[in-house]
Amino acid sequence: MYTKKGFPMNHEYQPTESYLRVATGCPEVAVADVATNTKRITQFYAEATTQDVALITFPELSLTGYTVGDLVNQNQLLEQAKTGALELAEKTKAFDTAMVVGLPLQVGNSLYNCAALLADGEIKGIVPKQNLPTYNEFYEDRWFQAWDKPTIDIEIGGQTVPFGNDLLFEVGGVKTGVEICEDVWVANPPSNQLSEMGAVIIVNPSASPEQVGKDDYRRQLIANQSGRLIGGYVYAGCHPSESTIDIVMSGHQMIAENGKITAEREPFGEAPLTITDIDIEHLMHDRRKQGFIQKLGATVVKTAVQRTQKDLRATIDKHPFLPDEAPELRRKRLDKVLNIQAQGLAMRMRNSHQQRVVLGLSGGLDSTLALYVAYKAADILGKDPADMIRTITMPGPASSENTQTNAQKLAEALGVSNEVKPIAPLVTAELEVLGHDGVTQDVTYENVQARARTSILFNYANKEGGMVLGTGDLSEIALGWCTYNADQMSHYNVNASIPKTMVRMLVEEAAQQYPAALEITEDILGTPISPELVKNDDQISQVTEDIIGPYELHDFFLPHLVRWGDRPAKIGYLARKAFADTYQEEEVNKWLAVHLNRFAKNQFKRSAMPDGPKTGMALSPRGDWRMPSDMPTNAIWG
Repeated sequence: MYTKKGFPMNHEYQPTESYLRVATGCPEVAVADVATNTKRITQFYAEATTQDVALITFPELSLTGYTVGDLVNQNQLLEQAKTGALELAEKTKAFDTAMVVGLPLQVGNSLYNCAALLADGEIKGIVPKQNLPTYNEFYEDRWFQAWDKPTIDIEIGGQTVPFGNDLLFEVGGVKTGVEICEDVWVANPPSNQLSEMGAVIIVNPSASPEQVGKDDYRRQLIANQSGRLIGGYVYAGCHPSESTIDIVMSGHQMIAENGKITAEREPFGEAPLTITDIDIEHLMHDRRKQGFIQKLGATVVKTAVQRTQKDLRATIDKHPFLPDEAPELRRKRLDKVLNIQAQGLAMRMRNSHQQRVVLGLSGGLDSTLALYVAYKAADILGKDPADMIRTITMPGPASSENTQTNAQKLAEALGVSNEVKPIAPLVTAELEVLGHDGVTQDVTYENVQARARTSILFNYANKEGGMVLGTGDLSEIALGWCTYNADQMSHYNVNASIPKTMVRMLVEEAAQQYPAALEITEDILGTPISPELVKNDDQISQVTEDIIGPYELHDFFLPHLVRWGDRPAKIGYLARKAFADTYQEEEVNKWLAVHLNRFAKNQFKRSAMPDGPKTGMALSPRGDWRMPSDMPTNAIWG
């Protein structure tokens, strides 16, 4: 495996290190026919075992059918339900797959709507439903009681089984809680307390009748609850074959992770099993980071179920920073980002009593975005952009004619001031002072140019009574692809939390809002990304992505490293899968090593970074990211 500067990636990552595979099953129901339902559940369970599922959840009262009505009080049906649960439990003996099934169960003098977790050939525990709906089409108080007592042991078929609402089941090493249908619809769902007691996964055997628009609300409910709990949520609705005497079930099944639906069998869908992998590491990372309080009091029931999957059944977002919604929703999201940037700048100018901004306009994407943001800020402040914005184009020894021309045309199209101030005399003079031959294009040659530009910007801002607007984006800040005390520095950086892969989309969106500059902006969008500090001919010869690697890879690595705290082996594994059609394995490994190395050794630049508005992820030492700048570069990720 590729290694570079102390960052080996020879650990063979396995999905079982991070992910738990879960599923829902939606078998056809034979109402009040436990034997047939048991047989169908067994078939679904058998398929789940071949898919390396650790935990599969079936719908509410899946052994009898939810719509049995008063038949639920038939002694024979209740005995058959217990027999079916015992028979299904026996099926789990030889497999690393636990299952949750629903059944009515009499305990003492009362009948309860229950969910049983089966594993290791046993009924590991039974959870009674806490909130019984008795409104509209629901009539559960007619048959069932709610359990409000401490957990007890009951006997089923010679097995001693815990029965209560505080049960947590350890499946594949992950604590799992159970709530049933209505429980999640109430103001204070049981899953709130179960999660506080340590449940990372919540399963919900459900029977939610379909109505127009209800599926959308159900999606929001389950997604939001998973986000509120910083957990996984597995929801299994009843099959349409339930009785349709007054209602229609749809078989809606969903799996959510931390606020997002990750797998779904849509209402009246055909898929028998809904399977996905939930990233337990990500959930635990966020709980730890957000100070999720652990409360005591749960009864933890262990199972011998192990995670066994060899592949990954989770969607990997290739471009985690980019909106993937429909075009109209995407435009709204991009406009929100632009508005945050512009509002931040407007408030900074208002509160600091600044009248103007000074911007180094290079003809590249980052400075183009910053100019559009300044233009939008002028609208917010009610100022004339021609009076508020000053742009300076500073051609140097390595500047290309195309970018410099584009910079001037862009400023002209937007009606703002642009001055051309060549830096060659300053660069030549400083290189002579340093005893540099002025020919060797080394780091000194490059950085003298960068610092000359920044010096002009700050001094010009003093002259104009304004502030220097920074242009460096989040990806450059992460990689340290900026010159310290040069383009690294400004009075306020509006691009500080904008990743490179989003810069292009934001420029495209801004150009639509200010169409006078649309044509020249399209030419800028087609220009290769370059710092233009080295030149070998009349064309751009210093292409950034040839030197440090593709930005789409770096923008994939960054949130996994910082947002999720993932290990390099896992990041590499996910990146190789996500970009299998784009990059060879060795390319991914190479650029990941570059990313880790540059991120570790360039913290000193981030420690001194200027203020800037946070639109999503950020690396400000005053906000999202604090890290010692003098740690050994291979201390953590080596």
